Amino acid sequence: MDQTAIFLPMCALAAWTFAVLLLIPVARFRAAFRGSVNAGDFRFGESARVPGAVSLPNRNFMNLLELPMLFYVVCVALYITLGVDAAALALAWLYFALRVAHSLVHLTYNNVLHRLGVYAASGVVLALLWLRFAAGLF
Repeated sequence: MDQTAIFLPMCALAAWTFAVLLLIPVARFRAAFRGSVNAGDFRFGESARVPGAVSLPNRNFMNLLELPMLFYVVCVALYITLGVDAAALALAWLYFALRVAHSLVHLTYNNVLHRLGVYAASGVVLALLWLRFAAGLF
């Protein structure tokens, strides 16, 4: 198997992260033009005056920088140790798909139970990817 294939889901998740990043100024500028926020509301992060819909893209972006860090690390570790196989690649793509699904739930209808379910599933997939990597070391 081509070991570099593991970089494709990594690049896809990075691209998704940048796409979500672009939503932050869009939401903030829209809110500013409507008069519901001003520049001072973002001076030290987000003030209590910032509506939830304006905060959501930023919160989702932060989510894409937290646990996915472990995804990037395990993918690079799999590459370095020549541990990329079809199962690892499938888990990596599944992790990417679940993170996109989490973002879509979070940024659209934001049902907490649905969001939690997708988030938990992505955590399980990530743990399986780490277990696969660790097992390959022995």
